[in-house]
Amino acid sequence: MEWLIPVLIIVVIVAIIGIYLWATYNSLVTLNVRVDEAWSDITVQLKRRADLIPNLIETVKGYAAHEKGVFESVTKARAETLSAQGPAEASVAENHMQAALKSIFAVAEAYPQLQASQNFLRLQSDLVDTEDKIQAARRFYNGGVRELNTKIKVFPNNVFARRLGFAERDFFEVADITALAEPPRVQF
Repeated sequence: MEWLIPVLIIVVIVAIIGIYLWATYNSLVTLNVRVDEAWSDITVQLKRRADLIPNLIETVKGYAAHEKGVFESVTKARAETLSAQGPAEASVAENHMQAALKSIFAVAEAYPQLQASQNFLRLQSDLVDTEDKIQAARRFYNGGVRELNTKIKVFPNNVFARRLGFAERDFFEVADITALAEPPRVQF
């Protein structure tokens, strides 16, 4: 009977460790899926904005056909956004897109008839709405990444999380911090 108490203590300790590992693994899986879902939301919004760009270019092109360089930079930024794989590439593409949008709206300011065009105003409104959705999706994604990375880094999770296949994720950050200080102006 004396050996029963130490065995029960060991069984209880093993059970507690097992329950802890099970709960931690499940929470890591949940956070990982949440981050994947948030990244999917970002790509949907980036695609939506990319789909608006050709219409915007055509509308502006009708008024400012001689601004070929601006249209080429917007088209290049759109292609870069659509081909970006992962947060790091998307961040670089986002910076290029912000610069391209600034240039196209700067061109549009020189054409009062364009600013009064219903098609342009609708595209402008859709673009503002999409930019807001991108920012919201980005905040949701970065929040999920923060939670996942924290869970992976804290002790004792850091001992086994990487062995179970969980890795830290990259934040979707703006490389050019000045882009945050002066976002593209889309209102006239």
